Amino acid sequence: MTEIPYRTALIVGTGPGISASLARQLSKLGLKVGIAARDTAKLADLARETGAQSFAVDAADPAAVARLFDAADAKLGQPDLVVYNASGRLRGPLAELDPAGVKQAIEVSAFGAFLTVQQAARRMLPKGHGAILLTGATAGVKGFPLSSAFAMGKFALRGLAQSAARELSPKGIHVAHFVIDGGVRSAARPEPADKPDSLLDPDAIAQSYIAVLQQPRSAWSWEIELRPWVENF
Repeated sequence: MTEIPYRTALIVGTGPGISASLARQLSKLGLKVGIAARDTAKLADLARETGAQSFAVDAADPAAVARLFDAADAKLGQPDLVVYNASGRLRGPLAELDPAGVKQAIEVSAFGAFLTVQQAARRMLPKGHGAILLTGATAGVKGFPLSSAFAMGKFALRGLAQSAARELSPKGIHVAHFVIDGGVRSAARPEPADKPDSLLDPDAIAQSYIAVLQQPRSAWSWEIELRPWVENF
């Protein structure tokens, strides 16, 4: 892989899919990697495999996100690459959804992203250098039935990314939003034998994140849409 111009990465909302693949690829590129999630016990194997430092965080809590960045600063050095991969999912008919559950889902998908971008920007702006990547979904451009809470959160995330890119890019900070337009392959969600490559490979998604980080600033992308080659548009 080609070297990227970042040395320390913090991935907020780390799970076994996209973020785990990205942590592996970044560590192979020689970056110091921090991985953060509500339950750090689930990060133990990935931390051992990659040498990443794990952190506990409630992404929707302003004080917790501030503590996360302070801890990352102390243990890794200030991150010049920050990835937000957390999402709040809640499905159900509009008339039956629990308002508290909807509020929590939006807070994780959108408010947590704002808190993370804010902390990242405060560290990157004085240096005029950095990258912030936000993981979106089909729901951020198209609201599906029974998925209003997820759609609201992901639409807000996309708006945050667009606004942040226009504000921060001229100051040397590359902000990019990734529309993951399809299901992601996992051990719990294997690909149907009769439909090869019908699910996105998390390793392939991570390669696209790396490719965006390698872009020269004269041609930065603010948004990339990824889908399986057999996906209908």
